[in-house]
Amino acid sequence: MATGQRPNLLIVMTDHQRLDTVLPEHPCLTPNLTAFARDGLTFTSTFCPTAHCCPARATFWSGLYPSRHGVWNNVNNSYAIQRGPHRHIRMFSQDLRDAGYALAYAGKWHVSAYGDQTPKNYGWNELQPYGEQIQDPWTKWEAIRRSADRPDPEDTSIRMEGYQPHTLYGAAEDAGRGDEAILARGLEALPGLAAGGAPWCLFIGWNGPHAPYKVRRRYLDLYDPDAIPLPPSFRDEMADKPEYYAKVRRMVFDQLGEAGTKEAIRHFWAMCTHLDELFGKVLEALDATGQADNTLVLYCSDHGDYAGEHGLFHKQVPSFLGAYRVPAVLRWPAGLRCPGRRVDALVSLADFAPTFLDLAGVARTRYFTGRSLVPFLEGVDPTDWRREICMQCEGTENLFTQRQVVTHDHKYVYNGFGKDELYDLRRDPDEMVNLIDRPEYRDVLRDLLGRMWRFAYLEQDRLGETQYLMVNTAPFGPKEAFRKGAGDHLPTPVPLGQENAPPGACQ
Repeated sequence: MATGQRPNLLIVMTDHQRLDTVLPEHPCLTPNLTAFARDGLTFTSTFCPTAHCCPARATFWSGLYPSRHGVWNNVNNSYAIQRGPHRHIRMFSQDLRDAGYALAYAGKWHVSAYGDQTPKNYGWNELQPYGEQIQDPWTKWEAIRRSADRPDPEDTSIRMEGYQPHTLYGAAEDAGRGDEAILARGLEALPGLAAGGAPWCLFIGWNGPHAPYKVRRRYLDLYDPDAIPLPPSFRDEMADKPEYYAKVRRMVFDQLGEAGTKEAIRHFWAMCTHLDELFGKVLEALDATGQADNTLVLYCSDHGDYAGEHGLFHKQVPSFLGAYRVPAVLRWPAGLRCPGRRVDALVSLADFAPTFLDLAGVARTRYFTGRSLVPFLEGVDPTDWRREICMQCEGTENLFTQRQVVTHDHKYVYNGFGKDELYDLRRDPDEMVNLIDRPEYRDVLRDLLGRMWRFAYLEQDRLGETQYLMVNTAPFGPKEAFRKGAGDHLPTPVPLGQENAPPGACQ
């Protein structure tokens, strides 16, 4: 890199934020991010491994996909496949600590429900207490029993007979206080980190713009309710998609109608504007340390939000890209060449762990699903960069198996619970027309399945290992990974559980 010094790292991660909300051409108001991007680098095709907090965050920290780190869905409730990462999984923060970095962590963790897998166990100085977070089913049932005959709150926006009511959005003058408290903890630690004489890494993890979209009136007033557009896919009835997608829309979000959908979008954007204001304070505090020049600042999110796409909100099992594309904007004045660029290469949250180790001068002696982004920081587009990106989802509280493969041209979704999906992203970027049954796309489908299965082989995804005929429902099975020598040049996969072994030791 251009600098001889190891950079400091300042990571700001939001929760539920869509990629498009940080782009200057989008109507969401984020002036600090717009200015930040002019001096930085924006990755416009960054994907989470699954649109779910816990597995996405575990991937960010470990550089591995769920099939390897073991976190598949929310870790704290009864449906958790696993309560936290496998015990042998190492995080990049541990490498930074061992390399002499001072580390401080403030805000959302949500990687493990166990009290002995909190940030401090992975090298961080915790700026707030973390502990056991396993939910008690009895307590949750009793809360339902006690509320059975109570009237719904007046601000309830979604009602389903026999279920707890849900408030999707609303104005509240105390909204955002939690994220402001997280910011205060982080900024209180920043001067000490900067004065410590060692390179440092500070993480600030906000809860916004996670639903419910509660925000102060002054941010809402920045947006004209009549000027909020509905997404192009809003009227998609999803008749050609898995029945579950249409069922969620029909039973839950259709209650909002057009006006309620626009209001929910307005509140979501307003929350993003509040976060942008907080981010401006982060940058001001960094400037005050005198170390902004050699500090790499990353603004990112764990996953997105449908925000009205196809009539949906939130995230998780519906496969649409609005929940899978995430912001990833970074700035490093001393080391970034040609600032102000956008990179459309297919990037994963798994890429940041090896990137940070490269920047810190730490030798990468174990396996990563991700690849280092350092060439892009140097202004180089690697000719061997990935041509597709895959995602792994084992569902949510009702457990759904889903895998995806995306190129710049097409997207295929394997749905173990229903109809598969195939989209032509060049002609149909809003994913309106499912082409899965079109014979003219059979070769495209076969190619995408081959890519999906090759990734599954390298990541030792359990989806491919089962040969039980009752679940063999993909259009082309895992042998497609190796047809006509397609797998001849694949490296030997690192066995599960041996990710920490030196390269080549497992082959």
